[in-house]
Amino acid sequence: MSEKNVDKKTKVAHQSGKRKRAYARATIKEGKGNIRINSFPLSVYGDEMIRLRIQEPLVLSKGIVDVSQVDIIVNAKGGGSSGQTDAIRTAISRALIAYATKSKKDAELRGRLVDYDRTLVSGDSRRTEPHKPSKSSQGPRAKRQKSYR
Repeated sequence: MSEKNVDKKTKVAHQSGKRKRAYARATIKEGKGNIRINSFPLSVYGDEMIRLRIQEPLVLSKGIVDVSQVDIIVNAKGGGSSGQTDAIRTAISRALIAYATKSKKDAELRGRLVDYDRTLVSGDSRRTEPHKPSKSSQGPRAKRQKSYR
């Protein structure tokens, strides 16, 4: 990550993440350990599986970044709930790496995140296949059903 996304004086990191049509912007700054997603605390956001997936980068960063000493604010838009969850994970991971650059532990954190799941840092490049001309309502590979009897 570039140094330009880390404020030198107050130690604030801004990063973004994308997945399909969803995107998320994360801000990490010194604080009391509050995590808010779309102005909701993480403890009430989504269902349990979504919360657990969002907490993965936070658990992996233990020992490198003290999550209880930082506030994380995330804004997510677009896509569905699963796409937003993955975009949030990517944004938080990238912001944690940018935040750790100040303490020179960003390489260790990046390695730990990539070893666990590469999409936490690099994102998922898969996109939906575009629909073909004159069959736009049926899907990109739709064919007429064939009867053999």
